[in-house]
Amino acid sequence: MKTALITGMGGQDGSYLSEFLLDKGYRVVGTVPDEDPANIDRIRHLLDRVEVVQDDLLDQDRIEKVFHDHRPDEVYNFAANSVLAASFQQPILATMVLAMGVTRILEAIRKIIPKTRYFQASSSEIFGKPAEVPQSEKTPFHPRNPYGVSKVYGHLMTMTYRENYGLFACSGILYNHESPRRSPEFVTRKITRAAAMIKLGLAKELRLGNLDARRDWGFAGDYVRAMWLMLQQPQADDYVLATGETHSVRDLCEEAFSHAGLDYREYIVQEAESFRPPETAQLVGNPGKAHRVLGWKREVSFRDLVRTMVDADLEVLRTKRPN
Repeated sequence: MKTALITGMGGQDGSYLSEFLLDKGYRVVGTVPDEDPANIDRIRHLLDRVEVVQDDLLDQDRIEKVFHDHRPDEVYNFAANSVLAASFQQPILATMVLAMGVTRILEAIRKIIPKTRYFQASSSEIFGKPAEVPQSEKTPFHPRNPYGVSKVYGHLMTMTYRENYGLFACSGILYNHESPRRSPEFVTRKITRAAAMIKLGLAKELRLGNLDARRDWGFAGDYVRAMWLMLQQPQADDYVLATGETHSVRDLCEEAFSHAGLDYREYIVQEAESFRPPETAQLVGNPGKAHRVLGWKREVSFRDLVRTMVDADLEVLRTKRPN
């Protein structure tokens, strides 16, 4: 039986990957930063099937102890605060976790279990203001926020350990991937939850910024399958994981509200203070390499993704709603 270690198991990607690996017969060990219930909400239904340990990416000794104790065959690193605004508010912390945390993990693998296969969750934010559209694995980096800068460091350090130490280390350049488990700070979940709340009479409006901003949105469950496929290849490499198409925030609003039987134009209020500075340029990935080499393609369409998220929010709100 293979053992997989997932850092940041309690996040969206960690929860979907845990389910995926358990179905494939893996022993799954995951790390969370502390005992805050919020860190295990998404994996609460798996707690009798996975092993959860506390970790601290700022503490090399604790990281190495986890590797000594569990000796994983595969490591998937999701440990991060993926909300961009938070990286502006706490750039030093973001850098310590997103950048130096990667180095600490890679160094632990090199010293303790060098045959382990490593997946680094890279990000489309490494391109920031892209030199070309769509972006591929060869597009130059131009990050525009502390999160993106830190992800560039992690991406390059993964490459460095692969090329200089011979580790099987890969980076998946992840474009926006969503699900009903997405945190409510993200615009996708903010919109689907608002549509559900307004439908149930629990809210009257939703305030948003730029409705014309476009993103490459996919389903998180599709993306974890690609991550696993990357670690099953004969050679380590980096891949863009994306849908290759974009939709605007307006498209998302229209799809979500219409699925709830509403006209989004009657409930959306645009406000200047919600515009995110600086607004990134057209980020859309070219997943051609993942298609060719991994045999991977997304299975859930944008429409089905949004509808699934609205349905999930309606179900949760109806369950919690007082009679």
